[in-house]
Amino acid sequence: MAELSEQKEQELGDSKSVRQSSRGLWFGVIILLIIIGLAGAGFYFFSQLRDKQQDLGGEVKGEMSKQIADYQSQLVAIQSQLASLESNLAGKDNHFTQTLADFSHLHNEKLEATRNELNEAVIRLQRQLGKTRGDWLIADAEYLLSVANERLHLVGDVNTTRAALEAADQRLRESGDAATFKVREEIAKELSLLKSITVPDVVGIYASIQTLQDRVEKLALILPYTGKTLAQQTDTKSSSEPNAQSQGLLDSAISQLHGAIVIRHTEHEVKEILTPEEALFIREQLRVKLEMVKISLVQRNETLFQSSLADVKKWTEQNFTHNADDNSFVADLERLNITKISSQLPDISLSLKMLKDIATLRIETDKAIQPLEAMAADKKTSLVESNKPVESVVPTETVAPSK
Repeated sequence: MAELSEQKEQELGDSKSVRQSSRGLWFGVIILLIIIGLAGAGFYFFSQLRDKQQDLGGEVKGEMSKQIADYQSQLVAIQSQLASLESNLAGKDNHFTQTLADFSHLHNEKLEATRNELNEAVIRLQRQLGKTRGDWLIADAEYLLSVANERLHLVGDVNTTRAALEAADQRLRESGDAATFKVREEIAKELSLLKSITVPDVVGIYASIQTLQDRVEKLALILPYTGKTLAQQTDTKSSSEPNAQSQGLLDSAISQLHGAIVIRHTEHEVKEILTPEEALFIREQLRVKLEMVKISLVQRNETLFQSSLADVKKWTEQNFTHNADDNSFVADLERLNITKISSQLPDISLSLKMLKDIATLRIETDKAIQPLEAMAADKKTSLVESNKPVESVVPTETVAPSK
């Protein structure tokens, strides 16, 4: 029984093992199928992914090629801009270089001109410092001669001109330079010419014209004019009686009319009555014409002076009454008309020209002195050789310069 039970247990164990083995086999097959399915699905998904990657890579390459082309075009534009910028920089560099060269050249020219002026100033200063007292006196005389010429020909001041010439002659005398002897001779001639000039009394003539201007208000106009001031009213005594008051008013009115109405006899036909403005204009016009006479007097313009006086006389005869005041006024105008306000001024510029050319005068003086010095030396030598006294040779000294 025990063996049967063991056999049954063994058979049951074998059947269980067979069953378990079959189950494991099917489980392995299922696992294998699942793995194969997963592998197929993975391969499918991998192929899909590879296709997508290829499509995506083509798009990326196209986009990248476009971007690269854009970048290349931008690089070309940037290169062209850099080239233009380099050309502009080169042009500006050349311009700045040329400007700097021009400025340097101009600066050098100014520096050279300043250097030359400084050298001339130094030389001039050295010459001034090297002058002696005689040279300074000659320079002062030259200045005085130039002042004399200016005062004579520009202003007509004969007295100042004469004083300047005399002062210049005094400076030349004090200089002790023998070359100025001819200049002093010329100054003496010019002084004698100035003494023969008749100097008009400009101040007196001017005062006479001013007096005529003051007398314009006293002249009577030919034509009557309105606007005269009436005689001052007289105060009437108040009276209680009405007849006395009316009589006073009547006397006052008569006195006013007596002051306003003046009867005059005139040879000219009265065509109109002037207004106060017109009468004032006629008098002021006469004063203006006299002012033109004064201007021509100051300018020493003889022609303008005579024509202005003629204009004043004509205006007076046309607009003012011929009475005592008018006749006296016209007589003063005629007396001024025959007055000479200018004179013929001589030329005194020769002495100034000679003094400016003092170097030539010095050379001529030296040439004139050298023969005399040589003759004096020869005479001295002959005196020593002959042992003759000086008194016996004096006549030969007087004769020798005439040879």
